[in-house]
Amino acid sequence: MIDFNLTDNDQKILDYVRTEALVARKYARYYDENEAEFPPEALDEAKDYPGVWSLMGERTAEDTSQSVIGMLITMAETWGDYSVRMHKGRGAGLGNAALGAAGTEEQRTKWGGLLLSMAITEPGCGSDPSLVQTTAVLDEETDEWVINGEKIFVTTGCRADGVVIWATLDRSAGRAGIKSFLVEKETPGFQVSHKEKKLGIRADDTATYVFTDCRIPRGNLLGGKEEIPKAGSGGFRGVMKTFNITRPMTAAFGLGMSKAALDFAREQLEQAGVDLSYTSGTQGQSAAAAKFQRLEALQEAAELAVCHAAWLSDQGQSNNLEASISKAKGGSSVREITQGCIELLGPMGISREHLLEKWFRDVRITDIYEGTGQIQNLIIARTILEYDRSQLK
Repeated sequence: MIDFNLTDNDQKILDYVRTEALVARKYARYYDENEAEFPPEALDEAKDYPGVWSLMGERTAEDTSQSVIGMLITMAETWGDYSVRMHKGRGAGLGNAALGAAGTEEQRTKWGGLLLSMAITEPGCGSDPSLVQTTAVLDEETDEWVINGEKIFVTTGCRADGVVIWATLDRSAGRAGIKSFLVEKETPGFQVSHKEKKLGIRADDTATYVFTDCRIPRGNLLGGKEEIPKAGSGGFRGVMKTFNITRPMTAAFGLGMSKAALDFAREQLEQAGVDLSYTSGTQGQSAAAAKFQRLEALQEAAELAVCHAAWLSDQGQSNNLEASISKAKGGSSVREITQGCIELLGPMGISREHLLEKWFRDVRITDIYEGTGQIQNLIIARTILEYDRSQLK
């Protein structure tokens, strides 16, 4: 039976994370306006917190499973602010998730301590990664891969030490020809050509990469296969499984901020004398109370969807469908929740004196990266109806 009730150890960890996350909230405006530049005093203050993982050794088999507590920790972190990601150590990029899911033990040892971005999107390839045009050609004389192409909207692209890049061995083969490669910064032919100016998540940079005859060792093929891979020999599906981990995590990022928005709205409404209790029934509630409780219900439903996807992963069960459900539900819910909180609070909701308007901007990305909400709905429909791409586009 699935049970998401928290143990005392679970609650101790989450309480600690929320205390730590408030450090980021104090400097949230600074991060937003200076785009990932650390204020020295924030770094000094962060040293007072050894990190949540120092508490994980106290956990027992009775506590919440690893992936589920990981999602709850993420929500508790971004409850402080999205800029809490700036306090994460090396090995916390999107590319690191791909490395962990598809890399060999040797590759994980070699690159696991680096911060790795993930480069998929291209000027002509957005939600459908099968249209990737960046090429990888094996030079058998030098035993090197030669990468050529352009990648856009690369999250953490400037700060990252390297990238997991999706490239095709055969453009005519579609998805079957796509492989992933590890490329470190400073590799000749690898250029960070542009940094985006964005609506939200300004504390995390977004970059454009250009690869021009960029040569990397043959062993940098993710998965480390020694033979020359052929189109259709696998690879694409293996790396796509990364999204079964990162999609629930992406939803968790947004849900931490939407929970912060709800907590702020609750505080302000109660100070204004609005009764938010559940005892009066729907007929005796004010319109503000009814709307707020509907937003709370959305939050709880989305959180449970994320936890369910994570729980299945811990059980070793397939969670492709549930990962997409959690991403779709989370992406739509956080937008509605933060906007609803702004509507409830009026001018206070859009004032830069508070963080609500920032959280509203930051959560927008939840429904975009790691596969848009529309794409998740397609995946969900195909899985339930047992349709393939040709039957449902």
